[in-house]
Amino acid sequence: MNVTILYFAWLRERIGLPRETLETEAATVTQLVEELRGREERYALAFADLKAVRVALDQELSDFDAPLAGVREIAFFPPMTGG
Repeated sequence: MNVTILYFAWLRERIGLPRETLETEAATVTQLVEELRGREERYALAFADLKAVRVALDQELSDFDAPLAGVREIAFFPPMTGG
């Protein structure tokens, strides 16, 4: 499956990319994160603490155990704060 991955805030800074297109066989967000961590050190550092990362699938907030079937866009970002 071919997906577009978007990185925001400090995730973008650590990885060094705002977005990328990736071919993956991952079935869930967690599997995709494991695949990314294995690519390079910068990904391992960015995804070292998943408690500090949120995910949206096709612009809808989701969980890391969510399936990726049919998903075209995955966004990773830090938790949002209100005020």
